[in-house]
Amino acid sequence: MSNFAANLVLTAAWAIFFGGFTWLTVLSGLVVGYGVLWLLQPLTGVRSSYFLRVWYWLKLVVLFHYELIVSSIEVLWDIITPTHRARPAIIDMPLDAKTDAGILLVTNLISLTPGTLSIDVSEDRRTLKVHAMFADDPEAVCRALKSGMERWVIDAVEERKA
Repeated sequence: MSNFAANLVLTAAWAIFFGGFTWLTVLSGLVVGYGVLWLLQPLTGVRSSYFLRVWYWLKLVVLFHYELIVSSIEVLWDIITPTHRARPAIIDMPLDAKTDAGILLVTNLISLTPGTLSIDVSEDRRTLKVHAMFADDPEAVCRALKSGMERWVIDAVEERKA
């Protein structure tokens, strides 16, 4: 049984033990189940990428929400002030994400962030066209997207070579 399935079973047992499937019992059951599985890891002798993968998904969710808030404030500030800082440009960003899920998640997260929009993925799936609202330095925008959103997605979605 995979660690994720074991975690779900432990979560269900936790919720049944506490008498109901409320959001609090399910959330606490997930956390407790994760902790139990992590503590049992030396006894089973199997090292799983599940524990690191959960950390990367949490990191992706938190950092994406941070980027969402910061970029929303930046776009709002540009709209309500009399001087406009917007210097839009279309940027070709080389993609390091290789899986369909990774590319899809990168393009969607970029499009969900105010001030950026994914336009197209090249036929060979190596380049993503991005429209950026604040592209005074297109190279810096590309570096920020690659070291931020794309790196977080690759960590969370794509399998690592052992």
